[in-house]
Amino acid sequence: MDLKDHIRAIPDFPKPGILFYDISTLLRDADAWQVAMGRMSKAVRAYQPDLVAGVESRGFLIAAPLALKLGCGFIMLRKRGKLPGATVALDYALEYGTDRIEIQADAVQQGQRVVVVDDLLATGGTMAAGIQLLRNVGAMVPAAAALIELSFLGGRARLDVPVESLVTYDS
Repeated sequence: MDLKDHIRAIPDFPKPGILFYDISTLLRDADAWQVAMGRMSKAVRAYQPDLVAGVESRGFLIAAPLALKLGCGFIMLRKRGKLPGATVALDYALEYGTDRIEIQADAVQQGQRVVVVDDLLATGGTMAAGIQLLRNVGAMVPAAAALIELSFLGGRARLDVPVESLVTYDS
């Protein structure tokens, strides 16, 4: 099955000049969704994760069912102020400013293997920040994974771990 057939491209969203890859069309097709999760679990299983970390918010849609399929735990990497309890934060640079990503302080035990998952890998800034944040709280990050990779934006090159992606767009 070609998963690209189940991902809708929407021009000029959220602003002019952006081509948005909408995964909602894949999520609502039971067969395509099963195939995507099967392929993702096969790719990520090789890294033997203890936990799968989803990046807010669409990354949760991929990471939570992936963790369930792999039989491991799921944790959230969220924007500022969205997690209860004590958190650890990391500020990181974006093309147009800065952002902050947070994790609950007790989400990871020292040395646990955590694969970072998002729906899309573009420039790699958010994924790199997630990897660094996890390392800051004691995780070992063996890999990152994304449903879609926009290879022409070079995000993979910003990451110092192997990257698994199911669908790649070259332009």
